[in-house]
Amino acid sequence: MLQDISPHVFRNEFSLNRPPRPSDYVMAFQDRNVYISGNGKEAPLEFPKAAPFNPEDLCYLFSVDSRACYLYTGDPAVLSLPGFSWQNTAVLRSENPRLVCFAGFTACHLHGWYTTNRYCGKCGARTGHSAKERALICPRCGNVIYPRIAPAVIVGITDGDRLLVTRYRDRPYRGLALIAGFCEIGETPEQTACREAMEEVGLRIRDLTYAGSQPWGLDGNVLIGFMARVAGTTRITRDENELSEAFWVSREELPEPDSVISLTRTMISRFKKQGYDFGK
Repeated sequence: MLQDISPHVFRNEFSLNRPPRPSDYVMAFQDRNVYISGNGKEAPLEFPKAAPFNPEDLCYLFSVDSRACYLYTGDPAVLSLPGFSWQNTAVLRSENPRLVCFAGFTACHLHGWYTTNRYCGKCGARTGHSAKERALICPRCGNVIYPRIAPAVIVGITDGDRLLVTRYRDRPYRGLALIAGFCEIGETPEQTACREAMEEVGLRIRDLTYAGSQPWGLDGNVLIGFMARVAGTTRITRDENELSEAFWVSREELPEPDSVISLTRTMISRFKKQGYDFGK
């Protein structure tokens, strides 16, 4: 999956005391766009180096091996580096190279958090960085704001050697998907899985088995995967507002995903190769 970057080492410890070095990476975002070179296909993606940037416009994010990654906090309109351009953040799903895409995903998550918490939600004052941890602090009322991570589940519902797959309605991603949804207040991930299965396709499920997890920075999520068996009827009642398709497909007919960048694709690939028991 995208976060599997070994032998590289991701270090997310926060620091206000790590000055940028010329070879460090700089990530700049504007709306749903990222400032980057390459296209993720024949031309690998690459972020600009820190050398031409004003250090006062850079906020330390994390490091990979010995190279740090910084968030650009200046005016996006003034960026004009040879070979770099604004592209939709979907380009980071290309996995070319995986290390750069993972760093971009994670930086995008933090960019969204910083952008939406410039002001205190309790009193409206401008927030500032904590000196000791990754948090924003209100200087007026003392409100502490930590990065938001939204838990969501993905469920592979099986019926013997068949897997239930879906396609989203009104989303850019048009490939095969699995049942998925966010955890609600007061709900465990297992309860979320059962609720989403009933809401999206009208099926009851049993024998939930943990299948893996994944941070998904483009949406600020952490995804928790389960395999499950259908309990009772296999008749699908599709939520037409959420899904354009929902159908059973056998392991033999299930297409092999072209990559395993995501938890969904990893679960589909493993089910095709090993069946339900891969989650055990």
